[in-house]
Amino acid sequence: MTGRAPVIGLALPALAVGVRHAFPTLTTRRPSGSVRPRYAGQGRPGGVALTFDDGPDPKGTPAVLEFLDARGWRATFFLLGSQVRRHPQVARSIAAAGHEIAVHGYEHRNHLARSASWVRRDLRAAREEIAAATGMQPRWVRPPYGVLSAGTLAAAKELQLTPVLWTAWGRDWEAGPADTVMAHLRRALRDGGTILLHDSDCTSRPGSWRSTVGALPLLAADMTRRQLVVRALDEHLGGGR
Repeated sequence: MTGRAPVIGLALPALAVGVRHAFPTLTTRRPSGSVRPRYAGQGRPGGVALTFDDGPDPKGTPAVLEFLDARGWRATFFLLGSQVRRHPQVARSIAAAGHEIAVHGYEHRNHLARSASWVRRDLRAAREEIAAATGMQPRWVRPPYGVLSAGTLAAAKELQLTPVLWTAWGRDWEAGPADTVMAHLRRALRDGGTILLHDSDCTSRPGSWRSTVGALPLLAADMTRRQLVVRALDEHLGGGR
């Protein structure tokens, strides 16, 4: 036992650090797996927030923007800094169309697998890249995979960003049929909720953005039936445009 004691003694501090790092992910979700309202984007009744991750994308984003314009909907786009660097003109087109810009990180990496200092550098670089391209200062942050670490929360506070996840997703990254995407949304979508979709396939199956675009008319019909408006997060969670 004496030989193992030093090993255990060294392992316990490392385990404690790991638990602290993962604690936000463990505590932001209910036992059912759903996200707690503080982080889920549960907002004002009478409508839902529509959000898109992983853009900008030279194919998916324009197709999404065309639909939003036709419907008169305004949405929030959580952008990757690396994608903004590749496609700054597409990022500018989102802002020019009047939509809200937010931070999804610079690289699409799980924050639990990265140090707090790496997360801070990544989110700061993303915020700066997005602001330079769009002329807008982001207000919200959503970490890749919706995984909040202690580093995420500390960096968000330092950068004056508010974490927002979602209440319903379409699993559109799987590139399934549009009605399947809509079926996933219906399972969890409630009045005041926040929808997660993707306008880019940069981290998904190739062409998955087509599933997203195909599901949008189905979502529009569902919102009309429920008499719910579609809005961006700034309108949904308060604080105005």
